[in-house]
Amino acid sequence: MAARWLWLAVLWAGPAAAAAAPPPPPPDAEVTFVLPAGRRECFYQGAPGNASLEAEYQVIGGAGLDVDFSLESPSGRLLVSESRRSDGAHTVEPTEAGDYKLCFDNSFSTISEKLVFFELIFDSAREEEEEEEEEDGGEEGDGWAEAAAPEDALDVKIEDIKESIETMKNRLERSIQMQTLLRAFEARDRNLQESNLGRVNFWSAVNLGVLVVVAFLQVYMLKSLFEDKRTVRT
Repeated sequence: MAARWLWLAVLWAGPAAAAAAPPPPPPDAEVTFVLPAGRRECFYQGAPGNASLEAEYQVIGGAGLDVDFSLESPSGRLLVSESRRSDGAHTVEPTEAGDYKLCFDNSFSTISEKLVFFELIFDSAREEEEEEEEEDGGEEGDGWAEAAAPEDALDVKIEDIKESIETMKNRLERSIQMQTLLRAFEARDRNLQESNLGRVNFWSAVNLGVLVVVAFLQVYMLKSLFEDKRTVRT
């Protein structure tokens, strides 16, 4: 069994900074790897507490397009256990602080290796709270904004622009993740079609060879029926 570390970060901050804002979620991870026959591969991903973790995987290559999958929490609790699946998507919310363990098992296959793609997406609970505060504060914002000083209004506009840019950035990142997932689907379908094409070509060649052999045997048998095997004496 092989273990791999995807992300590990140590954050240094003062007590005041830690109390003011929780640490940001780790960056999203996308991994494509080859899982050999009869092997089990495990990956470890660090996660902060009180966040959301979404794990998606697909088998995009190999005979059967299936694999065993399991997901364990930092405390060792088994969250997900699936057998002989080609894809899956699971969400853990809220998360525990620590390292989550993702394992892919191909020990049931003795010949075929598998090409596996998986993606880890993190969403911070802090972002959802900020969006709710923005919705609640938007109704009262018109009243005090009129009485605010020009400098305060300018600061508010700058903050609005920053929030809009951050929202656009998050949506673009989500679009990139969806495109990556669609590319994984496309790669799996292409591998399946190429495998089917190879099988069709092979059996077509076998059938053609059998037809040729049968044709020669039929011609030989017909000729042997009309041959005169009697000997002529002079």
